[in-house]
Parts: sequence; structure tokens; C-alpha cells
Amino acid sequence: MSLRGDYDPDNIFARILRGDVPSVTVWEDDNVLVFMDVFPQSEGHCLVISKASKARNLLEVEPKALGRLIGAVQRTARAVEKALNPDGVAVMQFNGEAGGQTVFHLHFHVVPRWEGREMKGHGHAPMADMDELRALAGRIATALD
Repeated sequence: MSLRGDYDPDNIFARILRGDVPSVTVWEDDNVLVFMDVFPQSEGHCLVISKASKARNLLEVEPKALGRLIGAVQRTARAVEKALNPDGVAVMQFNGEAGGQTVFHLHFHVVPRWEGREMKGHGHAPMADMDELRALAGRIATALD
């Protein structure tokens, strides 16, 4: 998909927001949902999405929704750092298929990184064990400020 087009209300994140597809929630409020990536690039990989915006990418998002998303990304990254004690945290956001985007609902990746551990490729990691994801989500949620 290109940078332009119509929002697909059946994309996986829209289906998660509707409750049609289960997810492992880390935290949410009226504006954002933070959940575990089921194909994590690293232990503790979280996704941050807007509940209100139907923006497909960064170029389409409303400034107010973007501000809420960035605040949620920071809050999540701080909790990941506190809960998992990584050596670093990668925050990633992709736009358009050529830019690496695979789900066309604006989202941010919060990926903990450790020295000496290879990060799995975006969209190429194996599916995680759901019990492990729930345990990680609990640890991260407990560390929220």
C-alpha cells in the first residue's frame, strides 16, 4: 500500500479495537491502546495505537491524536525500561509499504534492546507464547508511572 488511500476498517488493529481479535493489553485509556506484539522483535515489544484516529500513517494523523500517541509511547517506554531493564529502547514507526509498514493503522513500536541480543526482523519474528506475553504485559503494566 502506498502513503495514500482509504482506511481499511478490517485491518488487524481495527479488529482488535472492536474486540473481534484478542490481544494482550498492557494498558489503555479513552484515546490509546497499548498491547503486546504477537510477533515480537524482542522480549517486551509493545504496540501503541490510537483508539480515536483512523489515520493509516503519520502523514494523515490529527495533531491532537498524535500528541496523545507520543505521550503514550513515552509512558510505555518508561515502563518497559523500569520493568525489563534493557540496555536501550527502540521506538519505531513505519509509513507506507515501501517504508516498512505492514498494518495500515498508525502505530508505534516500543522495542526493548539488550547488547549482544539480535533483534528479530520486522514482520519476520515467530509468534510468541501467549502466556509469556501476558506475563510480560503484567510486568510492564505494574511499572507504569
